[in-house]
Amino acid sequence: MNHWLTFARGPLFAFTFLIMILGLARLVVIQVSSLVRDKGRRLGNASWPKILAEGASWIVPVRHLIPGTKFFSVVSYFFHIGILIVPVLLAEHIALWEDLLGLNLPSIGQRSAEFLTLSTILCGMVLLGIRTFSRTARANSRCADYLLLVAVLLPFASGYLAMHPQYNLFPWQMMMLIHLLSAELLFLLVPFTKLSHVVLFFFDRISVLHWQLRPGAGDKVAEALFGEEARV
Repeated sequence: MNHWLTFARGPLFAFTFLIMILGLARLVVIQVSSLVRDKGRRLGNASWPKILAEGASWIVPVRHLIPGTKFFSVVSYFFHIGILIVPVLLAEHIALWEDLLGLNLPSIGQRSAEFLTLSTILCGMVLLGIRTFSRTARANSRCADYLLLVAVLLPFASGYLAMHPQYNLFPWQMMMLIHLLSAELLFLLVPFTKLSHVVLFFFDRISVLHWQLRPGAGDKVAEALFGEEARV
């Protein structure tokens, strides 16, 4: 078991992390190259201060909350906070970043890490429950949405159990191996699933960068939806 842990913590971690970084870099390059190619049509007269202000508004997206989905949005927001902070700034994880990238990052305290971990697990379970029991959310969910949510929760749950053996029914080595392998599975999933919004979020949310139709596209969409009489 120790050999498997060494392999998962070393070569396998580095390989899957590299796949994630290269995959995300490819997506960013595609987005940026599209903007550069179509800058006249996509950006129009929009100013960079306006673009940056709209992007900053999504950091705490209070004014973007949609009536009827506020509870889901708030839970999802706190879920994402834990996903972003705990994997990067947990003290035990920083040692991996130092070995792999040579980065000396500040760490969050143990109590803060435990609170964020439990908060992320709770929020993830609530989101899973909403997708399961809410008719509207269930209608808009696919099998992949449930599987991705479980895949995100598994590293948090296994990591918490590994750090609290009093709650763990399995040997520490087994739970730590599950923790490492589930995290590395996420590394592989991120560039190829909707989890890629970790880098594409602002591209998709800033209207002047994303929600622009080609000339004449509006008429074609209206005609497809409502017939020729809907054309303007």
